[in-house]
Amino acid sequence: MFLLIERIAFSIGPLDVYWYGIILGTAALVGLILAVTEGKKRGVHPDVFLDLVLWAVPISIIFARAYYVIFSWDYYSVNPGDIIKIWEGGIAIHGALIGAILTAVIFSKKRGVSFWKLADIAAPSLILGQAIGRWGNFINQEAHGREVSREFLEGLGLPNFIIEQMNMNGVYYHPTFLYESLWNLLGFILLILLRRVNLRRGELFLTYFIWYSIGRFFIEGMRTDSLMLMDTIRVAQLVSILSILLGIGFIWYRRKKGNSNIRYLDPELVISRGGKLSAKRKRSNQKKRK
Repeated sequence: MFLLIERIAFSIGPLDVYWYGIILGTAALVGLILAVTEGKKRGVHPDVFLDLVLWAVPISIIFARAYYVIFSWDYYSVNPGDIIKIWEGGIAIHGALIGAILTAVIFSKKRGVSFWKLADIAAPSLILGQAIGRWGNFINQEAHGREVSREFLEGLGLPNFIIEQMNMNGVYYHPTFLYESLWNLLGFILLILLRRVNLRRGELFLTYFIWYSIGRFFIEGMRTDSLMLMDTIRVAQLVSILSILLGIGFIWYRRKKGNSNIRYLDPELVISRGGKLSAKRKRSNQKKRK
């Protein structure tokens, strides 16, 4: 007999530690390590990403929760005390992305670092973090799809622990969390491969934007807990369509204006913690010009 995976991982006195938080924290840590490692190769000081994460993570969580609450206001307007209960789930990735992008834009201007360069480096980290983070929805038994039979899930070759976690009150559901996690994992592999293609600056991040949005559009159509606009439009699908168009539009516009002539693998000057060239590299550049 399989036991349901409980939301609480362990308790320390009166403090309950939830799997949801552990998984999201793991996703953020893995993404940070990946970005710092790649950033070193691309001339970005590790402290740049460390400082960015200190701002981006809390702001993204706030935006993600606010986004979810806004589009679920019928419930939260009569249950305001539940607004802060993010450990029970209920954060929207689109809200988190809005918060993260706004933070990165402002941060990069303050530090004198190219936003598009940071975004390209961080793109694989973002989509891998999302692939990991979806397992938090698995634990919470949320972000699932319509009702299906156990035979259907067994036919997918899923391990028993996933099948049983999709059993809610005797009813089995589509593991849409898994579909999106696998789609994001494929996207991660794609972005790693595209690094070698040496895309123009900004296009790795925009490819991530487009890839994720395509998958999210179709997977969202299978879900039963979608945030709705006017009771007829799935918010995530609308945002996904706009994101695809925006991503393609940015690629076209930046190429037309010549704003993306620098390529991802082009040799770059080393950027310090404050966004300035290191003294050693400056002297090297001066010698070359002489």
